[in-house]
Amino acid sequence: MCRRRLARLAILVALLAALAANSNGQVPAVMSAGVAGTWQYTGSLDEARNYQTATRLADGRVLVTGGWGPDTLASAEIYDPATGQWDAADSMSIVRFGHIAVLLADGRVLVVGGGSGDDYYVATAELYDPASGEWIATGSLNIARTWHAAVRLRDGRVLVAGGFGEDGYLGSAELYDPATEQWTETGSMTTGREHLTLTLLVDGDVLAVAGYGYGALSSAEVYDPDTGGWAGAGNLGTAREDHTATPLADGQVLVVGGSNQSGDPVLSSAELYDPVTKQWTPTGSLHDARGVHTATLLPGGRVLVAGGYNDAGGGKALASAEVYDPATGLWSLTGNLNAARGSHTATALLDHRVLVAGGFALPDGRLSSAELYDWACCRLYLLWVAHNAVAP
Repeated sequence: MCRRRLARLAILVALLAALAANSNGQVPAVMSAGVAGTWQYTGSLDEARNYQTATRLADGRVLVTGGWGPDTLASAEIYDPATGQWDAADSMSIVRFGHIAVLLADGRVLVVGGGSGDDYYVATAELYDPASGEWIATGSLNIARTWHAAVRLRDGRVLVAGGFGEDGYLGSAELYDPATEQWTETGSMTTGREHLTLTLLVDGDVLAVAGYGYGALSSAEVYDPDTGGWAGAGNLGTAREDHTATPLADGQVLVVGGSNQSGDPVLSSAELYDPVTKQWTPTGSLHDARGVHTATLLPGGRVLVAGGYNDAGGGKALASAEVYDPATGLWSLTGNLNAARGSHTATALLDHRVLVAGGFALPDGRLSSAELYDWACCRLYLLWVAHNAVAP
């Protein structure tokens, strides 16, 4: 009896400590499906921006690069979770938007392509070295592109595919070898597309999903690094761009929301791709239709979706956030962001919190604010309820 009371007291103390760190000091509401979490502001970016990249470094800090501010930005900033503050990093060699950033196996960050100034698409790439804090030029793409996608393969190479370039919507793909710092062309996708997603599957293949190419696309393709070729991966139930794709613990891929610029310009639907059966199946729909949102895999396998736009014009931003439970296939609302935002970034930190930064929302325009999602408070609350329900 004494031990049980002491355990409950320890949980209460931990809960109170967590609440003290929360900006509003309130116990998080437990939603109908048992999902709760709180958002609290953290240090703000030095420059308001959207469509930037955010990459978690090996030491847990987060590197943000480029994007749109008053003009296209070359600047970079680093967030330190230990202090909750942003520090200016050296700027990239050129301004960039619609670019991508990939963490390499050696801890450097590869930034590739995008638009720069009057050039809607560029081929240049550069490397950020956290050890020296410097940017270093590296090999350029064979084909200039923007709004493309990239993923690091199991062997450490980086696959870049799609985007928009001189020939319009691109199906071409290239491989970057960190050992030689050179790009080589590989097999092309069947369909040219921008605003696609690339997801590394459990077997090492890569899934390319939907995107835009003279209209929103429903097609998907799989890349085999061993052969350098692409194969069809079926069609989604709904054409979409500006969606998210998240690999789940069971190997399936969760594709969420986006827009199709037709009868349902912004989507609430979600679909699952099974690499074993190579089939798409619908799963539970979001509470709020949204595109240009973020999706982050949480410890335990759930997926946090936050913010985004719920209108085709891309200005009416959402503050709502939802959590997907793969066990039930359902979504539950969780705590709202303090600031509605879309075209922002979300990064899972080493301590399991999620950092959301920047974005755009009317009437404020581009945002410099950043927030942290903390679901540890929720876990402590549920433990306290469970223990308190047991008779002493």
